[in-house]
Amino acid sequence: MPLLPTVDFCGLNPTRMIIGANPFGGFSHQTPERDAEMVAYYTPERIRETWARAHAAGINAMVTNNETPHVLEAVIPYIAEGGPLQWIAQVSDSRCGSMIEAVDRAVSIGCKAFYFHGGIIDRLYSEQDADTLRAWAAHAKTHGVPVGVAGHAPEAHYWVDSLDLVDFHVVCFFNCGSLHAGKGHRFRLADFAPAAECCRRIAKPCIAYKIMAAGRIDPLMAFEYAFENIKPTDVVNVGIHRGDKNDMVEEDVAIVRALLEA
Repeated sequence: MPLLPTVDFCGLNPTRMIIGANPFGGFSHQTPERDAEMVAYYTPERIRETWARAHAAGINAMVTNNETPHVLEAVIPYIAEGGPLQWIAQVSDSRCGSMIEAVDRAVSIGCKAFYFHGGIIDRLYSEQDADTLRAWAAHAKTHGVPVGVAGHAPEAHYWVDSLDLVDFHVVCFFNCGSLHAGKGHRFRLADFAPAAECCRRIAKPCIAYKIMAAGRIDPLMAFEYAFENIKPTDVVNVGIHRGDKNDMVEEDVAIVRALLEA
């Protein structure tokens, strides 16, 4: 299949739908049982099979984190062997000695861009700790790849944007529990419009994620709303659990293709 439409994203050319990785790592945002089901299904081999199917369907970029061992076990040889999907890394220091070390490691593996984990950015925002983000971003930019931030509320993104430290934003369509402050999974439709407005107001490129509220919203409805309300230069990041439906990758790509080519 031909590629989905692409955009110029900080010098990269990702398709407007990229494939995410929360299901790979067992982050269902539903129940512990659902988490375990996803982890059992997504072996490194099945993760790589899913990337192959995504590429064959017309996707050219993926997002994964740098924290989940079996996901990294899939990423490292995939990149080393020249896998065709561009890797955008979500970076956390939870398994590294420091964020600097985490960034260096992701770049050494071969990411084409990376962004700081949303929960970490939420915390920096709540503490108004611009100095830490400034130091991380300064080091990150020495690598010469695009640097971004994720976040779970528009306020965090507006704060980062006012500092003008990064190249792109990764905007969650749902707050998911008040800036990740341990208040549990909360998916409220009231979050939808402010998140989309955030993507439009921030001039820098954005990746919209959790557009389906972790499986709670019909895919056609979610894709249609997202593409009608984010910038034409923005993309969406969607995790896919093939354990629910084997051809989910192809179904989602077909929806996106039809919407973008209409």
